[in-house]
Amino acid sequence: MSESSVHPRAALGRLPRYAAGKPPVAVAGMESFKLSSNENPLPPLPEVLESMAKHPEINRYPDPTAAPLRAALADFLDVPAEDIVTGGGSLGALNQILAAFSGANDGGEPDEVIYAWRSFEAYPISVGLAGARSIQVPLTSGARHDLEAMAAAVTDRTKIVILCTPNNPTGPVLHTAEVEEFLAKVPEDVVVVIDEAYVEFVTDADAVKGLELYRKYPNVIVLRTFSKAYGLAGLRVGYSVSQPELTQYLRVAAVPFAASSLAQHAAIKSLELYPKIVERVQSLVRERERVVAGLRELGWPVPDAQGNFVWLNFGQDSSDFAAQAEGQGLSVRPFGNEGVRVSIGEVEANSRFLQFCQGYTKAPAAS
Repeated sequence: MSESSVHPRAALGRLPRYAAGKPPVAVAGMESFKLSSNENPLPPLPEVLESMAKHPEINRYPDPTAAPLRAALADFLDVPAEDIVTGGGSLGALNQILAAFSGANDGGEPDEVIYAWRSFEAYPISVGLAGARSIQVPLTSGARHDLEAMAAAVTDRTKIVILCTPNNPTGPVLHTAEVEEFLAKVPEDVVVVIDEAYVEFVTDADAVKGLELYRKYPNVIVLRTFSKAYGLAGLRVGYSVSQPELTQYLRVAAVPFAASSLAQHAAIKSLELYPKIVERVQSLVRERERVVAGLRELGWPVPDAQGNFVWLNFGQDSSDFAAQAEGQGLSVRPFGNEGVRVSIGEVEANSRFLQFCQGYTKAPAAS
């Protein structure tokens, strides 16, 4: 057979490849744990699973506008249902934003999308697939967004700025005052996306509240997901919240039926049971605090952890740390030679992780 003459877009060859967290390997004599994907180690609430079983009509398409879920979210968030657009996880909702507001102009020149780096590894892929150009602004000390540098990076080609808070994979949140100051510097025709995929885990009282800013600034879009705190990662249901001036375009760019009927039923039931969700989240937050305290007792610098994960700046030793953790039945997530992200998992998994760190002979650097 001759070689195919079909070739992908040139942009595809310039994109990084998304690397999902690896599953743990089997180690004789011990249970293995996956701490590499920021998943909730707890399954959905039993009532949620029961609700899904009562709605087996998956031979039918779901409501194309996810009206029942948007109505439930409207009550839960105290926002108009018209301001909510659902997507396949928060990443699916982000892709809709990128499709609506960035790409290439009529002359073929790419728009620019600004975000901090390192941040969520899907950002450069999604931006590139949209036809836009990534402008990555390095993190500042403490593994935090450098908002001053990000504001300075805005040009007349900038269409979107993404703020990830808490920042994945490093952990710190952005604070209200600094984000308001940032928004004052950004032109009103630039969309500012506040990605709050881990908002339920935040305990910092000064953390920015995306919904408050969306009410004040017409160019702000808030991203949320049911994947993390609610334990519905496999169902892929997320959403964005923005004012009607923006949602009118997002509905055009939205993928039809992105949120399945099962995902919508599970999400609605989870909202009804939110006090139980909070209890579960708080148990994970306590585990996060235990892990951070244990690492700092070793003298290891750990950036402020406000998600369901911790970041260790192991640099060149990142792969070695991950490989040795694997030998202890723990799958963690190295990012090249930059560092290692470790998700908060089951109590036993977290205890074993701390025990492993006590015996590891190298310490991470300060971020």
